[in-house]
Amino acid sequence: MAERRLIVSADDFGLSEEINEAIEIAHRDGLLSTASLMVAGPASMDAVRRARRLPGLRVGLHLVVIEGESALPHEAIPAITTAENGFGTDQLRLGVQYFFSPRARSALRREIEAQFRAFALSGLTLDHANAHKHMHLHPTVGRLLIETGAGVGLRHVRTPLEPPAPLEEPDTPGAAALRRWCGVLRRQIRRGGMTTNDWCFGLAWSGHMTTARVTGLASRLPPGLSEMYFHPATARNARLRALMPEYDHEGEFAALVSPAFRAAVRESGVRPVTWADAGSGRAA
Repeated sequence: MAERRLIVSADDFGLSEEINEAIEIAHRDGLLSTASLMVAGPASMDAVRRARRLPGLRVGLHLVVIEGESALPHEAIPAITTAENGFGTDQLRLGVQYFFSPRARSALRREIEAQFRAFALSGLTLDHANAHKHMHLHPTVGRLLIETGAGVGLRHVRTPLEPPAPLEEPDTPGAAALRRWCGVLRRQIRRGGMTTNDWCFGLAWSGHMTTARVTGLASRLPPGLSEMYFHPATARNARLRALMPEYDHEGEFAALVSPAFRAAVRESGVRPVTWADAGSGRAA
């Protein structure tokens, strides 16, 4: 049987200081090795300061093209942002724009380039990339992320492919459709000469990756390279409550620092790794 390897990561680094604090503690005291940075997030500068004092924390770009701040001002990309220098929350509307509108695609390219530039200016080493709300599953967003990233040394891109069996929960039509889109993304990653994970966990239980769930999941991880991603925070501020009213950020933080989770991974024979030392994962 192939070895089971696991990247433990956190999204939304830079969205709030409560998230940043949770990521720092979970890296220092738990299995968290990897974080994905929102370069235009309200607490991005705090996130970068913390990352600089945590040389073992691998940081990548959490590309934001929906429900968040843009790196460029609205005047530079009015086709895809609001007057408040941010992206809307209507995934269908944005998806249609990104696919069919030449003006929107041009603006999207400029914004993605700006976010990669902002990451480079942080002085951090680019470890990987993915997108907020998995928007890189959109073929235009995925293509532009990979094309732009290739020019700045990007080597690893997340594929949010979550198999239903290890969750021990019924499959859903939405999850099945999402897995089909993952095939498109894998082909884009392969053409870009980059690698990706075999499996990803955190979609069905997004915001609810609790200690009980992840300790049980550790023993059921399939062979290959899995990524288990979290949304931790030490507390929920007003913005987190508004954006993610149902999420249990503090419960996910507790899971990341739980001795039971570390013991479950160890006893299951799963090897914790990072993108850099995971080997190939899938060459997509």
